[in-house]
Amino acid sequence: MNYLLLVKHSLPEVVPAIPASQWRLSQAGRVRCAALAERIASYGSEMVISSTEPKAVETAQLVARQMDKPVRTFEGLHEHDRTGVEFLGREEFESVVRNFFEHPDELVMGRETARQARERFSKALTSIEAEYPHKNLVVVSHGTVITLFVGKIAGLEPFSFWKRLELPSFVVLSQPGYKLVTTVESVV
Repeated sequence: MNYLLLVKHSLPEVVPAIPASQWRLSQAGRVRCAALAERIASYGSEMVISSTEPKAVETAQLVARQMDKPVRTFEGLHEHDRTGVEFLGREEFESVVRNFFEHPDELVMGRETARQARERFSKALTSIEAEYPHKNLVVVSHGTVITLFVGKIAGLEPFSFWKRLELPSFVVLSQPGYKLVTTVESVV
């Protein structure tokens, strides 16, 4: 059995004036990557693969460096496309995200429905698995797409699962077949 670890990136520096897809890690987020690397090291991961978004790339690079593993980016692992969505306060954002999960076929925010985002992410994971068969892999991505994917395969209620995933956190799946092994909701 092999493991696929889906990692929600570490804590970014929130800059309301720029899109979240361009945020970088905060100093605290960089520090948290050390604890993340320690927690995932026991799974024997052979490679770290990342979304192309800066906060995920930085998380992956810091973790890979500490674990002495190769790292690369991969298309299709990015967060739900929220292009055009202005910065929202926490309560308003959570309300919109709840609506997003509850109406997976409706365009609730941005340019992708929940179903489209999940299918894109799932397709990327299938491509990664085909490129790296029988490998223990770490994939650093984003909370919403990880939730959509894991929620579907494990039958979890997405909004409450999404709320529990801190920055960073991770889900361990067995391969082949993507069976949920465990969820580590916080590494700090």
